[in-house]
Amino acid sequence: MISVLLINLDQSEDRLKFQKKQLEKRKISMRRLSAVKSTDLSDIEYESLANGWQRKLRRTEVACFLSHKRAWEYVLKTGKPWLILEDDALLSKKISDILKVMAEKIGEIDYVNLETRYRRKWIGRKSIELISEYKLRRLYQDRNGSAAYVLFPSGAKKLLNRAQIHLPALADAFLSESYELNAWQIYPAAAIQFDQCMNYNLILDLPFKSTITSSDNPKPKANHFKDYLYFKLRRILGQLRMGMRQVVVSAVAEYRKIPLLNIDFKFK
Repeated sequence: MISVLLINLDQSEDRLKFQKKQLEKRKISMRRLSAVKSTDLSDIEYESLANGWQRKLRRTEVACFLSHKRAWEYVLKTGKPWLILEDDALLSKKISDILKVMAEKIGEIDYVNLETRYRRKWIGRKSIELISEYKLRRLYQDRNGSAAYVLFPSGAKKLLNRAQIHLPALADAFLSESYELNAWQIYPAAAIQFDQCMNYNLILDLPFKSTITSSDNPKPKANHFKDYLYFKLRRILGQLRMGMRQVVVSAVAEYRKIPLLNIDFKFK
């Protein structure tokens, strides 16, 4: 059985309490991973890590990336797959059954995304049955979602190798841009982040707010015009790379939103 590796800030005790309750109901064991705090970063360390993506990253975004990197290191160290879970994710009531059969169905894989965020993804036309109503489809290109994913040691090694070459990005963007991963998507989605519940008509009493992109944490500006130009260039190159990827996979993939079975997400 694949267990949960929960990324949780020390001060987010309410979220930890929620996840313990959720995972107990879902009959999944959990190991808590203390998240990197933005206050852990010195000014020098932050500046050395925040300027290598398509815009300057917030301190919280750098900390989030480093937390996921810490999770990848743990997966590689333990030598077994883990469901890496951010503490504001809601899981399908079928998740336990899904995890039990996942590895048996498709053999050697690196990464399986469980969530949807109301945006389309490039996924394979063919599917592999998991359990009733839930399938696996190849994930060729994603653009968002790092709240719930199963990572295998082979995938952790690839991500850590990439992190040695590339500076931090948004955690979900870094995952999405890692085309070397043998990546898959649960279809329909088996997880959703709290901030997406309204998009899927899930009216739940979940008062938690984002600790990364809150209104009192605006995007920082480039340090100088040279950095601004580098950000723009990286964005253009990133868009071109995505476009090329779409052309390559278009014969075997389709561009569509990942549905959600609302009835599987009722939580009391």
